[in-house]
Amino acid sequence: MDAFSVSVCKGLSMKKLNMKGGVITALFFGVFQGLMPVIGYFLGSRFEKIISSYSHWISFGLLAFIGGKMILEACKRDENEVNDKEYKLDLKELFILAIATSIDALAVGIVFAAEKTNLIFSVSVIGIITFILSLLGVFIGHKFGSKYEKKAEFAGGTVLVLIGVKLLLEGLGVI
Repeated sequence: MDAFSVSVCKGLSMKKLNMKGGVITALFFGVFQGLMPVIGYFLGSRFEKIISSYSHWISFGLLAFIGGKMILEACKRDENEVNDKEYKLDLKELFILAIATSIDALAVGIVFAAEKTNLIFSVSVIGIITFILSLLGVFIGHKFGSKYEKKAEFAGGTVLVLIGVKLLLEGLGVI
């Protein structure tokens, strides 16, 4: 659901629907959500405490940074400025977002190893469902973003920061 929410935020920034950008965004999230449990599976329980101790802080920091950047850009933009620029796919930003939303899945891989789960089937299902939901999120975000532009970009940044706060609070055991 975190990947879905972030995908909605990416769609918010698309003035015109960019199918290629939407598919690449969904691929990033689907691949990382599927890949992280594989990494966790092979790391084993020896790194479980390290991963569990810091994953929420890393996710929070990355999402707060990118969300804050979106909020600042929305606030800087002149109300009368027309955003006719073509959507620019930022692969570095997608990489950071994909890691931030999937880092907790490393621990899932450790559980998969302990319970001798069918790894290929499980990560395939995780990756495919994440891809589909993320692609849907991009389309939903675009629909709202094209109508509300500046407000949508501000809301998208706020959502990213709030997801980061949620992951942090969950990791700290507050919620």
